[in-house]
Amino acid sequence: MNAPLAAQPTPDTPSTADFDAVLNGGAYAKLPQFGVIDANGDDAASFLHGQLTNDVQHLDVAGARLAGYCSAKGRLLASFLTWKTGETIRLLLSKDVQAAVQKRLSMFVLRAKAKLTDDTDRLLVVGLAGDVRGALARVFDALPDGVHVKVDDPAGTLIRMPDAAGRLRYLWVGPKEAVEAKLATLEGELKAVSPAVWDWLDIRAGEPRITQPVSEQFVPQMVNYDVLGGVNFKKGCYPGQEIVARSQYRGTIKRRTALASVAAGLDAAHAGAELFHSDDPGQPCGMVVNAAASPEGGVDLLAEIKLAALESGSVHLGAADGPALRILPLPYALPTEV
Repeated sequence: MNAPLAAQPTPDTPSTADFDAVLNGGAYAKLPQFGVIDANGDDAASFLHGQLTNDVQHLDVAGARLAGYCSAKGRLLASFLTWKTGETIRLLLSKDVQAAVQKRLSMFVLRAKAKLTDDTDRLLVVGLAGDVRGALARVFDALPDGVHVKVDDPAGTLIRMPDAAGRLRYLWVGPKEAVEAKLATLEGELKAVSPAVWDWLDIRAGEPRITQPVSEQFVPQMVNYDVLGGVNFKKGCYPGQEIVARSQYRGTIKRRTALASVAAGLDAAHAGAELFHSDDPGQPCGMVVNAAASPEGGVDLLAEIKLAALESGSVHLGAADGPALRILPLPYALPTEV
């Protein structure tokens, strides 16, 4: 699963009207950039509990959790949002890594009573943002209030996501026909926008997503997964667990993910693009994790960077004389590293 660090352009570039709909109204986007793996069987929870960075064994029926899947070297192969719907444990991940991740996980099922299924084509994933509560209240009997709290309904699962750019966000995942039918009733209230707007909102929320160009590049702490609740340090073993734990407890976290903007296009500022410090042009100091077109022009991105590189000088895209990154405040606090 070593990934070539190639540009991954978004399906399309959002229009000004798309951004305006989210920032000044309510909007939704169908999200083909996501895939869905469903796990079923008596041992599904215990199997995934032994593979992922978070506690799957005790998933609350009313909650969703971030989780990662690491290589033996502790590097993230994929990141998930995971939750239970009925007897099924559902994993939402980047579509471009789904096939490889599902194949790799399936290799370790062995005698466990667990089956992994690609349910992407059967389900529709929709992101909603902005002033959307009124519209959603006409579809769902109740709306989740807390972040990563969910409700289940015949129309699917609705999950409250972290706010972004000061706007409410929800993910709606359910049977394609049922979701399509309900969405049709909201056409007059919510504007359909580009799925790339959701990528931008995820970035502004500071929530990284592991895609194919950056698979196996980062231990979870490098993308702030410990801060975001994507790692349970008290659970049992999983692939790479010793390395992840050692990074946490021995004070060896020297790299973190920052929020930034850059005056460049997505052809240059893409996942996997290297970053360089003004004082050290010979070797990269970081890498772009996720990137998306910004409503203000240029690109907003989540960038994994050496902490020392943020203390002085400047960080640049592609080369030490490339476009300079403007570091922005994350919507959450990072721990003080020692």
